[in-house]
Amino acid sequence: MAVSKQWRDMAKDDYFWKCQCAKRWPSICKRPNLSTMSYYKLYQSFYKRQNHQILHPPRLCFDTLEFYIDIWAGDKLIYSDVVHGPVFDAGIKLPPHRISSVLGYHLQATEYKMMLAVEPTFKLPLSQPVSVSVLVGRKDTNKLARIIHKAMFDYIDRSSYRAMAFDVIDISPTYRFLPNIRGWISLLFMEGGDECEIDVFGIQMDFNDVANSKDEVLWLLDMLDWK
Repeated sequence: MAVSKQWRDMAKDDYFWKCQCAKRWPSICKRPNLSTMSYYKLYQSFYKRQNHQILHPPRLCFDTLEFYIDIWAGDKLIYSDVVHGPVFDAGIKLPPHRISSVLGYHLQATEYKMMLAVEPTFKLPLSQPVSVSVLVGRKDTNKLARIIHKAMFDYIDRSSYRAMAFDVIDISPTYRFLPNIRGWISLLFMEGGDECEIDVFGIQMDFNDVANSKDEVLWLLDMLDWK
């Protein structure tokens, strides 16, 4: 339409768009009429997937959430804490000096991340299996939901200084049509150390398979199987 007046006049003809629709969806042309929708509007609306959809404000907020994180090395509890939602939401503002530049860039990136600074740091032994469980609680309703249950840190990426575990989160039966959604938790560790253990200074949790913004994360948490 922007090429010339002649092309614009041709493109205004709805028969042209009916031909385009017939190439993509031949059966749609068998409809007796399209009510108030023109073929141009039909083609414009459906010829490609719309990736940017409006997300309504979430019903949950981090002020009413608490996260219960427990980490074991074998049968020994090596970390246990109740993390208030605003703390997890705020992330790590002042990372320690003894971290790699790769991890430093990750912490400064603009994409949304739920992160927690671990104070004091703790040692993660590499000679035995390490597992993690995460529950989340709502202070407004006193209900709990499970995010991660005894997931193993099977993958330690020394190039990005993260140990990672995941589990399929417990979604409410109301949303049983949703596919298996994974919750990921990463232990962020410092440079140095040895082959036997690593020094953990932070914890990150994300749902990057489906939720990449704060509002998307809150909507996903709202869909958990609260009990």
